[in-house]
Amino acid sequence: MSDPLSRSPIPRPMTLEEQREWMVRTQLEPWGIRDARVLNAMRTVPRELFVPPGERDAAYYDGALPIGDGQTISQPFVVAHMTEALKLGSSDKVLEIGTGSGYQTAVLSLLAGEVYTVERLAWLSEQAQKTLKEINCHNVTFRIGDGSLGWPEAGPFDAILVTCAAPNVPPPLIEQLANGGRLVVPVGPRGYQHLVLVCRKGDVITQEKLSPVAFVPLIGKHGW
Repeated sequence: MSDPLSRSPIPRPMTLEEQREWMVRTQLEPWGIRDARVLNAMRTVPRELFVPPGERDAAYYDGALPIGDGQTISQPFVVAHMTEALKLGSSDKVLEIGTGSGYQTAVLSLLAGEVYTVERLAWLSEQAQKTLKEINCHNVTFRIGDGSLGWPEAGPFDAILVTCAAPNVPPPLIEQLANGGRLVVPVGPRGYQHLVLVCRKGDVITQEKLSPVAFVPLIGKHGW
């Protein structure tokens, strides 16, 4: 995975639409993102609106970007990779842990029926809500609180996506998975984790390691 210090430069002046297409063709498709719905969502969401004004020239570079208070907007490939792993259907109910900038939320909202998203930092949630309203995103419900507890009264969920790293898979999130549900979460020590795909089939819970990643920590009862 890339970081902000290894951003690949945009080769020539491009419109924002051209930059989104360039991102898809150089950062997503060559690294194995194949789901046409995911690729189309990544082409559609205006990433530049979800980064601080001083970072907008770097919105489509191949790396994470700071959004304030030690938080980041993930590298485009990581957003697409995690989203693709969920195998979302258009009527799915999705829980997102870590609203952050709202960029991942916007991508999920184009692919699922309902998105519930939890953010610990009130100012960040409020900022994301304003941006998502600006792009006419209407199928998202917000909560400010401890994301490691999930959102039990809104569950069960067909898919859960965690955008911050936990030392272990939080048990409440497994409990809130519907039958056939999928959960993607970065698991591991601070600074280095693996994405883990958790699937529920009845009472059977399976876990599969996907890719190495580095996320900010999940702060809460079942996090750090």
